[in-house]
Parts: sequence; structure tokens; C-alpha cells
Amino acid sequence: MALPITAAGYSWTHTDRDLPAVGPLDLKIAAGEKVLLLGASGAGKSTFLHAVAGVLPEESGEATGELLVGDGEPDPRRGSTGLVLQDPDSQVIFSRIGDDVAFGMENLGLPAEVIEARIPESLRALGLDLPPEHPSAALSGGQKQRLALAGIHAMAPEVIVLDEPTANIDPASAAGVRDAVLTVQSETAATMLVVEHRVELWIDHVDRVVVLGRDGILVQGPPRQIFTDPDLTDVLIDCGIWMPQRSPTPRRDGSDGTNRTSGRLGEVLLRTDRLSVARPRMTTPAATDLELSLHTGQALGIVGANGAGKSTTALTLAGLLPEFSGQVLAEAALREGAKRDRPFAWPSKQLAARIGMVFQEPAHQFLTSSVAAELELGPRLAGWSAAESQARVDELLEGLGLTGLAFAHPQSLSGGEKRRLSVAAMLAPRPRVLIVDEPTFGQDALTWAGLVEMFLDTLGHGSAVVAVSHDLAFLEAIGADLLEPGDSSSAVCFSGSESDSRVRTGDCSE
Repeated sequence: MALPITAAGYSWTHTDRDLPAVGPLDLKIAAGEKVLLLGASGAGKSTFLHAVAGVLPEESGEATGELLVGDGEPDPRRGSTGLVLQDPDSQVIFSRIGDDVAFGMENLGLPAEVIEARIPESLRALGLDLPPEHPSAALSGGQKQRLALAGIHAMAPEVIVLDEPTANIDPASAAGVRDAVLTVQSETAATMLVVEHRVELWIDHVDRVVVLGRDGILVQGPPRQIFTDPDLTDVLIDCGIWMPQRSPTPRRDGSDGTNRTSGRLGEVLLRTDRLSVARPRMTTPAATDLELSLHTGQALGIVGANGAGKSTTALTLAGLLPEFSGQVLAEAALREGAKRDRPFAWPSKQLAARIGMVFQEPAHQFLTSSVAAELELGPRLAGWSAAESQARVDELLEGLGLTGLAFAHPQSLSGGEKRRLSVAAMLAPRPRVLIVDEPTFGQDALTWAGLVEMFLDTLGHGSAVVAVSHDLAFLEAIGADLLEPGDSSSAVCFSGSESDSRVRTGDCSE
């Protein structure tokens, strides 16, 4: 049976903040209602979802007001709420995917025969055509997101809470994942609360849209009413909401990304020689025969379906995974001062000074206790003066909308804010090569535009950028060539954008 959700003057404030992360909220969600929760990055959407699921640690902040799920306070031990988080890695528990799907059902005390039957059924429903004994560590980020959804599918909870459920899913599969979620909701009649920047994906499948601002609810109502009311258009755009049937927010200079990148390619920094890549302990490669040359000033987007080897390729190019076969080679302009030409063979200090890597899970790479210190670390280690470092920190804080959070702990940021910080921290010292995995994940339209400007600035200063991304609009905005790794005889490289008719194989530098 579905449960209602009721918030009465509810707010949550982190221990290191003066202002609430969310609220105060007065909100009633009826049992079985499907609600799309929108708002600017940092408006408290994820915080509210965590509160509903009962997973906000008491020691990390203070709640005021009242929040009820059904007739009681949120309690994860009741098993009534199924939560899918932004970070795919944070919700993988066991070494085998079948055990992960079974975990929630076991906590609910379901009979063993029911659990056994639901595991393959739920895996198939979420597009994971893999045996239950398949290793969780071998999954891509998008596949891990599907695995988390499979666990919710199997539990059939009374409340379903979803935080960016399709953010790490390739665009071609996103509708299928949404439909699987809706099937679960339909079969159980569960109350559903979803945060998603892909508005068009959900607008015809929810009962109500609720838009959060910094001080509570800005507007709420039926989706079509909200998005067709001309009096609300400016309010929604100012919140950075991706408006249905609108193109991505243009950069403030109004320029075209492809034109900005033309004519700037310089010397080769990194190249591959018949490269095949694989995760540790895997006996078959995720992608084979990759041939590319990466130049100064060049943007390269790695695209393709979940599980195609995109993140594995990025980690190998970054020197963090060994080649399965073939080689990644640094040319003279990048390896200056290093004795070896394979980045994987470099000591960590040499590697960090030459190639910056932004992981798919931003929280895993924070090293300091404040946002400003995180941004200042790279320039300081690179030998910048105190004045140069501070100027760079100020520039990045303003460009990414983090100025008011300069002294906040990185782990207290929202998912979108963490992503912007992780990208900015690697951009800060202007490395010769920057490799990023899903850099625009969790961004509203305005912060997305700020990231585009920052990457264009990085390219303009002669760095090369490799971006794993499902966001083709972002890749087009930075003028990226597109590489689609796979297990074919050669990688496929598209020039400019995926819609471009010029398709070739092999070297992505011409």
C-alpha cells in the first residue's frame, strides 16, 4: 500500500552552514502520487529525498519542523521506502549483482524462493542481461545505476524515491529505464518522488511538478500547466530548469563552440597504438583497437551505450589503468622531464602534474576540508604564487556559482555542486591534459553553461580535454570530436557532433 508524504515547516541545516540546505517546506504528497521535484543545483532536492528515505545522519545536521512518511517519521528500517542515489558506486554493496538485488528483499524478510525468482526478473526489467553471479566491479557507472533500480524493482516498496535515476544512462536507453521505474510504480501503486534534470523524459508521466527555491517551494502544479504558463517562464529559467523543447542555455558570449575551437590544434600530447582496455582482473577487453592522437587545444568526447568501455578507456588514457594490450604513449610535449613514455609507468607525482582526472564519483577525490582549499590545492602544488592561486580560486568560485560556499566542507555540497567542484579543482592548475567522466552530471541549465565556458577557457589556453559524456549538447558546445569505443576492429570517430555526416575510423585528430 502506498504511503503519503507530509512536510510541515520542515528544514535541514548542515552543521557547518548558517542557512538551511532545504526548506522550510510545507508539502503534502498523496499516497500513490507521482511528483517531479525540480529546482536549481543546490536548492536542496537531494537533501529532501534523503530526508524522506530517513538516511540523513543526525550528527551531520539539524532538522526543524515535521516530516512524515505515512503516519510516522522516516525510518529506513521499515523497508517502506526504496531510494536510488545520485552516486552509482555508493549503492553497490556486494561483489555479485544478484546478491545486490537480493539485499533489500532479504531485509524485508521475503521467502528465499521469492527472492530467488525476483532476481533475474528485476535484472531483465532494468536492461541488465547478465547472470546473477556477474561481478559488480565490472559494471559501468550506468550499469550500476540500473543495478540499484533493479533492487528497488525487486523490493516493490510503498514509496519510491529517485535522485537523478537516468543521469548516468545513455540517452537511447533513458526512456527504457524510466518506463521500468513507471512499471514498478504502476504494479505497486507506490508514491513516487523523482529528481531529474531531464524534464521532457518525465513531464507526461507525473501528476505534479514541485519547484524548490532557496527558501522553500517556488511553484507547484500539474506539469503542463507549469510549463505553459507564460508568467512562470522567467521564474523557471532563472532557476536553471531545463525547459521542455528548448535548446541548452547559450553561453553568455553567444558564440558557437565549434567555431571557438577551430584552428587551435597544436602539437600532439598523447596517442594510442592499437589500444585495448579492460578493468582489473577481466579477461576480455571492454574496447579494442583504439587509435587516436590528442593535440593541444583539442576536445575529444567518448560516447556510446552503457558498458561500452567509455570510463575504462578514460582511466587508461589517464594512466590509472594498465593497457590490456597496445599502448598509451605521451609525446615529448607532455612527458617533458619524465623518463618513460607510458603514463601508467609514471610515479604519481609526475602523472598528477601532467594529466588531471575527474572521476565519475566526485566525492571520492576531495582532499581538503573546504571548497576554497580544494580549488587552491592544485595551483599550489603546481608552484603557483599565493596571489596567482587566490585569483584562480576566486575566478572559479564565481564562474561555477560556488562563491557563497567557499568555506563549506566539500562533502556537505549537493550532488551537482560536488560535480562542479571536482571539475573545477582539476581545471584549476590548467593541466596539459584533462580527462573528465560525466562532467555535466547533476547540473541545471545555468551551471551547465558555466561549465561550458570554463572548458572553452581551458581549451583556449592550450590544454587538451577528453570527456566521457552522454551529454551530446555539451560535447557540441565545446567543439569536441566524438570517439565511440567498442569491440569492433577500430574505434569510430565522428567529426564535430554525432549528427555530422562525416564519419571516419581511426585517428581523431584530423
